[in-house]
Amino acid sequence: MKTYGVQEAGRILRVKSHVLRYWTGEMPFIQPRKDITGHVRYTGRDLRLLLRVKHLLYTRRLSVEAARRQLERELSDDLGGMRIEFDVLRARLVDLLFLLRGEQT
Repeated sequence: MKTYGVQEAGRILRVKSHVLRYWTGEMPFIQPRKDITGHVRYTGRDLRLLLRVKHLLYTRRLSVEAARRQLERELSDDLGGMRIEFDVLRARLVDLLFLLRGEQT
């Protein structure tokens, strides 16, 4: 399974590394692992959840606490995983649209 370091994950999500670290500390269901050298490694699931966090914070303008509660509800819901996947896909498509237009999100 492919994993991503903090900097690589930050590039994918288009946020700074310290933001990822903060979000990870505030979202108990995002649990990146450390490799044998002690570096934090994010899985694909972690990135999908972080993309959802980004959407809730930046697009829906929720507070960190409200975003955490929203994600907890979604993850406990039987369809929550699918809903998160759709929202992540939507956020990625919007980012691609802005990228193609030469704009930044």
